[in-house]
Amino acid sequence: MSKYTYEEKIAAVLRVENEGISIHESARILGCNRSVILQWRNLYREHGSEALQNGGASYDGVFKVMVVEYMHANNLSTYCAAAKFGIKSASSVSKWERIYHEEGPEGLLKSKPRGRPPRMNKKGDSKKKVSEMTLEELIEENESLQMENEYLKKLNALVQERIARENGKELPSSTN
Repeated sequence: MSKYTYEEKIAAVLRVENEGISIHESARILGCNRSVILQWRNLYREHGSEALQNGGASYDGVFKVMVVEYMHANNLSTYCAAAKFGIKSASSVSKWERIYHEEGPEGLLKSKPRGRPPRMNKKGDSKKKVSEMTLEELIEENESLQMENEYLKKLNALVQERIARENGKELPSSTN
């Protein structure tokens, strides 16, 4: 969700365009940085009030390459390029430019998954079902679990021994 509503954006831009208030003053009234108002004003001038509507747009790789190459060919800033192509966030153009410089146009053309990566190893995801395992795999897993169990028992005994030592108490002797 956008931090500012459409009404706040259009009011801030119209203060600058129609009322003659400076970008700095309009930004102070809204409580944001002047570069935000400047970006909105540029979008408004280039594409009208519809460009200030909230809602994320998705751009394909060909469009991203075209924007970056146009920006370089015409010596435009990321803010000007964003306004020219109706991109709501100049930081997106800046990110595309960085990828373009690091990986070339191919970096923008390959599709990348959006959002948070899926959780690794949900319970039981990485293991086969018992019915699918061979006898050797079952024996190996059984031995592994037995070793893990013995290790945890010894670790627990050591922890209990240390706690008893710190408290100054003796543990009853066990015959293992």
